[in-house]
Amino acid sequence: MFHFPLIVVLSIHPNRKADYYRYVAEITKDDARKKASDTAEGLYREATEFASDLAYTHPIRLGLALNYSVFYYEILNNADKACEIAKGAMYNGITLLESEEVQNSANDYRDSVLIIQLLRDNVTLWAENQHD
Repeated sequence: MFHFPLIVVLSIHPNRKADYYRYVAEITKDDARKKASDTAEGLYREATEFASDLAYTHPIRLGLALNYSVFYYEILNNADKACEIAKGAMYNGITLLESEEVQNSANDYRDSVLIIQLLRDNVTLWAENQHD
């Protein structure tokens, strides 16, 4: 049986629900899209609040920032806010990535590095698209 810290569980649940509503917003229009988008945004905010107690390098916190930034870019068409979220998570994560705590968990370290790379790739892509 797996035992997860409560804060991880509390972060994951609204994040997954927010992802679901983000997908609904992608395929709907008008009022349904607005409702799904508003719901997703509220859930991402809730998940972010819970995740703020996790380390900056925790894969759950980084993954949430990745999803939340994609939501801002793809659904709300707000590249500035998307980049702000992604850059914040990326820089905070990189700063602490080499800490002893993260290195003690090889899986978390690999996951964190991968997510930080995805955040970096998105920021680069979004910045290029803003200049086009």
